[in-house]
Amino acid sequence: MKTCVVTGGAGFLGSHLCDRLLSEGYRVICLDNLLTGSIKNIEHLAGNERFVFIKQDVTNYLYIDGDVFFVFHFASPASPIDYMEHPIPTLKVGALGTHKALGLAKSKGAKFLLASTSEVYGDPLVHPQPESYWGNVNPIGPRGVYDEAKRFAEAIAMAYHRVHKIDTKIVRIFNTYGPRMRARDGRVVPAFICEALKGEPLPIFGDGAQTRSFCYVSDLIEGIYRLAMSKINEPVNIGNPAEMTVMDFAREIIRITGSASRVVHKPLPVDDPRVRQPDISRAKRELGWEPKVRLEEGLRETIEYFKKTLA
Repeated sequence: MKTCVVTGGAGFLGSHLCDRLLSEGYRVICLDNLLTGSIKNIEHLAGNERFVFIKQDVTNYLYIDGDVFFVFHFASPASPIDYMEHPIPTLKVGALGTHKALGLAKSKGAKFLLASTSEVYGDPLVHPQPESYWGNVNPIGPRGVYDEAKRFAEAIAMAYHRVHKIDTKIVRIFNTYGPRMRARDGRVVPAFICEALKGEPLPIFGDGAQTRSFCYVSDLIEGIYRLAMSKINEPVNIGNPAEMTVMDFAREIIRITGSASRVVHKPLPVDDPRVRQPDISRAKRELGWEPKVRLEEGLRETIEYFKKTLA
């Protein structure tokens, strides 16, 4: 039985990845210091003899007994609220944490996958964003701690691939939503859903004309799994190219929830991206992947989840 290590495995995406790996027959070791992750995301795995949880800060030395087939590095704060509240831990997990995770992969002769982000493109001047685009990032702005941590993580992953011949993968994750998101993590999906369910105003930053694209979590995990099992070492965008304005998204949430909520405008945060849309040509061509879940279908599943968590 092959063992996979998932750092940040108690987080939103990490926990869904643990589920997928277990369903594929792997043994899974989940590492998480619970800074932004939650035991609730993995409590359904208690008693599973193929699942092990270790509470650990992955910026420290990683020791895993026995053979390891794959290291998935998902540990990192991932929402603006989180990485602005924890700027130094965000930089440390992107730099030191990635270094330690790569070191583990090297010592075990394991494959390695880095969960990177569309934020490496910053406030893009190219639209939609292909993997060949180098980005437009403010390194000293408040969002820079996350953007640059991930850009460094990509650089060191490729360095380990070139120098140490580690089979590394890099997934650039675009906006993803679904069950297990935190209600108040500052991202637009949980923010809009929770306020709509309470009948409160939906907060829109700026005029709402900025665009986003939303990928349901099961689609994202499918893309990540296909990438992990592929021979690709270059970065791959995984996301839904169906682009919409934040204002239109707010209206969609209000419609689906049947809420009487209205929108309220707030100042636009510094360096907030004006557009965000993945070019998924590489994923289609190399992985045979594209999103399948329609926005309304995924939102209804997510809304039902938040109805239970807010009850």
